[in-house]
Amino acid sequence: MSQDGAQGRYAGGSVAGGRYQLRDLLGEGGMASVYLAYDSALDRQVAIKTLHTELGREQSFRERFRREAQAVAKLSHTNIVSVFDTGEDELDGSLMPYIVMEYVEGQPLGSVLAADIQQYGAMPADKALKVTADVLAALETSHEMGLVHRDIKPGNVMMTKRGVVKVMDFGIARAMQSGVTSMTQTGMVVGTPQYLSPEQALGRGVDARSDLYSVGIMLFQLLTGRLPFDADSPLAIAYAHVQEEPVAPSTINRSLTPAMDALVARALKKNPNERFPSAAAMRDECARVAGAGHTGAPVIMGGAPANSGSGVGSAVFPPLDQATPAPQSVQTPYQPGPYGPPTPAPAPTPHYGYPAPAYQTQPPAASTPPPYTMSPAPAPASGGGKRNMPVIVGAVAVALLAVGGLVTAIALNGNDEGTEAGGGGDPSTSASQDASYKGPERNRTIDKTKCSNPQEGYDDPSKVQAPNFVFKDVLSVKECADTMGWKLNIKEVANAQWGEDIVLSQFPLADTEISEKNTTFMLEVSTGRAD
Repeated sequence: MSQDGAQGRYAGGSVAGGRYQLRDLLGEGGMASVYLAYDSALDRQVAIKTLHTELGREQSFRERFRREAQAVAKLSHTNIVSVFDTGEDELDGSLMPYIVMEYVEGQPLGSVLAADIQQYGAMPADKALKVTADVLAALETSHEMGLVHRDIKPGNVMMTKRGVVKVMDFGIARAMQSGVTSMTQTGMVVGTPQYLSPEQALGRGVDARSDLYSVGIMLFQLLTGRLPFDADSPLAIAYAHVQEEPVAPSTINRSLTPAMDALVARALKKNPNERFPSAAAMRDECARVAGAGHTGAPVIMGGAPANSGSGVGSAVFPPLDQATPAPQSVQTPYQPGPYGPPTPAPAPTPHYGYPAPAYQTQPPAASTPPPYTMSPAPAPASGGGKRNMPVIVGAVAVALLAVGGLVTAIALNGNDEGTEAGGGGDPSTSASQDASYKGPERNRTIDKTKCSNPQEGYDDPSKVQAPNFVFKDVLSVKECADTMGWKLNIKEVANAQWGEDIVLSQFPLADTEISEKNTTFMLEVSTGRAD
């Protein structure tokens, strides 16, 4: 391939032995560039996506990319950008993967939305529902073939000049997830943070219902002109997806009907079992809501809405019965993660500028249930198989503590005020604090081999499972983490139920797949005092 320009701009070059001549650069992102190209063999214009050279250095990625491109090439649907070819070409001694796609004359959905926001404040509801229904039609086809997109967002949806919706980049997110060790970082999850499903944010397995959650986020954005969850860091956004409830879209756009609120609320359920069972079911609901009409052009309200939309979906779509399993149509051909029956999420209250984490720093027995229940496994015996998850009494509470602790670690990192009661103050108060103080419990140690010889990842052998640090002495945890060079970001939390230096929560969660190196854990550690 010849190089013209710098930093990934190769217009004027060619790939595949000169068959595809790269012309104009159409777009460039963190991992790929897209060019308008000419296919000299078939005398047509195509789009070529070139993956950046650092990706091409890893054989495992190139192989995964090739297989995924072959799978996507089998998809044939009006609303899916067709894949014609895939290959590799050498650049500066490195192989660069590329895919040849249908060239779509039009705009990304994000640009269309920006124009509507400028004119109306948001996309008109009938147009938003039509676009969403077309995206779901594309997903229906891919899901039938067992292919989950994993990165639905406006940037991966095109609209032609005639208004035809085209979904692209099927399979690329899955390829990114496997074997790219040079790009694996702490907390890095495949997908775009603002559109991640809760199960993606937790690093667990995904199925078709994960795509439906991302579609729900996108529909919320189309209807309101803004995202339901956004923050300054990817970890804070991940917390919101897992633990916070979105507001009802009608609190932002007053023209929206209760049925539209209910549609979005069901798509954004934390528990995959409570979402629409399939893309077809959600598409049918979009058509029904669109057919019922709406109140007119968007009416965008100023200021940040305070209402939570969590109750709207439950009112229109009652929660599944506790004994009801996930829909069979979703179970096959997908392999859902270990989700149990739905459990209502707790109502958030103010806490350090964020909605409060749904936990109290109390013993596990008093903890609030998580938004969805993870099926516990029996605690493994010493020397058990590598895939047996270590589960302690109150495992569900531990997971909830870890997720909730994420936001305080982000919000307060480096800004701890500490306790200022050491110099003076009321003697009776000091005596009361001393009476409630619980000292360290150095016997609560973690075996160093939990870090030095961690269990292999569930789906990705290049990753390992995070050890369980919760309810262990932090000095023991530091020694364990040091064996792998893992870093600890510690936040002290007032708590008289547990002794000083006991870890109350962690992020990444125990058993989450993490990088074997360069991982930072966020820990909440008890002070042993009530305040």
